[in-house]
Amino acid sequence: MNLERVQRGLVAAVAATCLVSIFAAEIFLALATAIYLARLVRGSTRLEHLPLDGPLLAFTVWSILSAAFAPDPLAAHRSVKQLVLFSLLYVAVDTLRDEEARERVVDSALLGGVVLAAGSIQQYLFLGFDTIQHRPRSFLGHYMTASGLVMGVLVVAAARLAFRRGPLPRPSPRDLRALAIVMGALVILTLFQRADLFAVEAERLFVAALSAAAAAMVLSRGSWPDRTTGALLAVLAVPVCTVALLLSLTRNAWLGTLAGLVALAFLRAPKALWLLPAGAAALLVLGPARVVDRLTVTDASSRDRYYMWQAGVDMIRDKPVFGQGPRMIQAVYPAYRWPEAPNPVTPHLHNNALQIAAERGLPCLVWWLWLVAAVLGDAWREVHRGAFGPGWAAAAAFALLVAVLVAGLFEYNFGDSEILMFLLLVSSLPYALRRQRVAVAAAARA
Repeated sequence: MNLERVQRGLVAAVAATCLVSIFAAEIFLALATAIYLARLVRGSTRLEHLPLDGPLLAFTVWSILSAAFAPDPLAAHRSVKQLVLFSLLYVAVDTLRDEEARERVVDSALLGGVVLAAGSIQQYLFLGFDTIQHRPRSFLGHYMTASGLVMGVLVVAAARLAFRRGPLPRPSPRDLRALAIVMGALVILTLFQRADLFAVEAERLFVAALSAAAAAMVLSRGSWPDRTTGALLAVLAVPVCTVALLLSLTRNAWLGTLAGLVALAFLRAPKALWLLPAGAAALLVLGPARVVDRLTVTDASSRDRYYMWQAGVDMIRDKPVFGQGPRMIQAVYPAYRWPEAPNPVTPHLHNNALQIAAERGLPCLVWWLWLVAAVLGDAWREVHRGAFGPGWAAAAAFALLVAVLVAGLFEYNFGDSEILMFLLLVSSLPYALRRQRVAVAAAARA
């Protein structure tokens, strides 16, 4: 058995399913990690030492210490298990170190993203997810998670297109047939959901089929899929994700998308930034009323964020070193809540930096900022090296992290497992490029 190929297929399944099913994605990640460890033991690969090792280790250790000092240590330690998701970073760097694997695994992620966005649109049109209280969430448990992932897929697809050299190829008949099958299956799933007939079972079958399709795309030895497949998925993802994002009515995802696209423009064509004011003006004049009405900071949701941030500052002042403990914010919030806050409880503080500092302490915030800065810096350097291809992979990592950080000013998206897995997968691309460059240089010297 070729364990490397098995690992590649499992990572592709993770790439597709982290956008539609966290349960399936975590299973595939566990299997991929087990295969990776087996290959390390056999000596068929090596553990890649990354610039992120130091901050990641410090963040992990401090999170465990914070859980130990929490009001409910057992509950806090149970939530720390999310840290095992960081294994995806190392597995992905090992898997994506050659260009074909990178292309096909990202194609699998784009396929999952198109399915996610199309599912949101169908929910809005046919299943009654069309109000501010009942927003489309596609396959996921919350609309905020869905909109954050749609944001990420849109930014990655835009990076693929923006850094592409030459004209877009025409999609092949095989591409169109495969896409028609996927969309047809999604329509059938929507019909089952609308009729409330075997809806759960149908969704599980669809996710299983999507996983198999993603693995097949990566492991295929034939002429399909090829570069036209990735181009078709990227071209399709941009409009489908844009529509789904607008329908989500999620402002932090809108801001994150804008920031990610601005970052891409800055990397690829800085002069295009002049179009930003014109685009904003067009949105205000021509935008749908549902969208324009969301462009406000005076609603109850915005006021609640302001007061919960004030409570978060009080939490940090009270326990600046180890914080309140991982996932303890909801339990302690009533004691810190300002009387003017519209909502009596909140699961988190709707801000990445504030949430990490409040629940894990200021030192943990420093490690997290170090981690983020390292990824941004390494992605920036790989974009400008451009050793392999036109630089879309590193640009996608840079722009996606910018998007997540900007959206994370108003939402705790770093604590969302689905978004974290997608972010880790894309963030591995600059380090996979570096590993390939080192291997090529070593081969040249030999």
